[in-house]
Amino acid sequence: MSLPIVLAGARGHGRWHVENIRRLQAKGLVRLAGICELTPLTEEEFGGELPAQSADFGALLDATGAEAAVVCTPIPTHTDLALTAARRGVHLLLEKPPAPSYAEFRRMADGVAAAGVVCQIGFQSLGSHAVPAIRRLIAEGAIGEVTGVGGAGAWARDEAYFRRAPWAGRRQLNGADVIDGALTNPLAHAVATALALAGAGRAEDVTEVETELWHANAIEADDTSCVRVTTSGGRTVAVAATLCAERPDEPYVLVHGSRGRITFWYKQDRVLLQRAGHGPEEFEYGRTDLLENLAAHLTAGAELLVPPEATGAFMKVVEAIRQAPDPAALPGSAWRLLPAERRRVVPGVDGLVAACADTLALYSELGAPWAVPAPDEVSL
Repeated sequence: MSLPIVLAGARGHGRWHVENIRRLQAKGLVRLAGICELTPLTEEEFGGELPAQSADFGALLDATGAEAAVVCTPIPTHTDLALTAARRGVHLLLEKPPAPSYAEFRRMADGVAAAGVVCQIGFQSLGSHAVPAIRRLIAEGAIGEVTGVGGAGAWARDEAYFRRAPWAGRRQLNGADVIDGALTNPLAHAVATALALAGAGRAEDVTEVETELWHANAIEADDTSCVRVTTSGGRTVAVAATLCAERPDEPYVLVHGSRGRITFWYKQDRVLLQRAGHGPEEFEYGRTDLLENLAAHLTAGAELLVPPEATGAFMKVVEAIRQAPDPAALPGSAWRLLPAERRRVVPGVDGLVAACADTLALYSELGAPWAVPAPDEVSL
């Protein structure tokens, strides 16, 4: 029997969820019972006959008898919507980032646990079969002792991207935290995946976070930033990101070992193993869709891949970014506008992002001419 599902947020990234639910519906695994949007979708927009619609999430869950919900709404709404579902015994796929602050994350996670419902956090990269494969390589000593994990994301977003919604590029909106920065939203997967491969997924695995946050665009949040995390196991995780790349490329995570390294292009499920005494080896993996995994967990007892506790460390990084001073504006000399693409680029930032992943150093330590000399540190 297919699992009846309500989707909250069917525009923007929500369109991806619509298509994914259709794919799983064709396999007989789920059924789209309703869509929650403040402004109802038209049949033309939806691309077919619409299910039930309402702007009232709770009422829609009640009316449809949904057993699960996908929440893909603005970041500040995640916790309240998740708890609305949990109070009705409705299981969840909650988009990343799960919350804009650690306190809101705990309120969500504790409320879901108390209600006895299942919650999957939408870090799709953690459904990649490359993740357990890399863990096996590490455990087998393929690259010797792990000395650290880097992450790099050099992306491009035009100026319109930061106007796509009232909360876009904001740290706060109407007094509520948003924290829509490069590392916390568009390139959040780089942070979460690096932490996972460092064996530091839980909140208690993080002891310190250093942040360096800037923006070239006219926004509150960061579009060019880096963090360095110290784990309770003594490992270093450094991730750099920019939305102002000169030549946008695939983001990746880099596991450093005493006798080699593993590069994981997490959007492509592609892995490169380089180790002493061997030629380079490249592998491609499949991945398990997280909604499909949630359905399999509920119907067949499959192991849930990304429960809230597996993202606690990521939320500690979000909290450190939230507590850090507001990102500094890069000087006009540090960026230029590409008129044809209507986007801002930071010359040299592509190399800095890669160097951060390669050396586990921060921008300021790499000699970025616009970087302040000392990072902000938050001990946790």
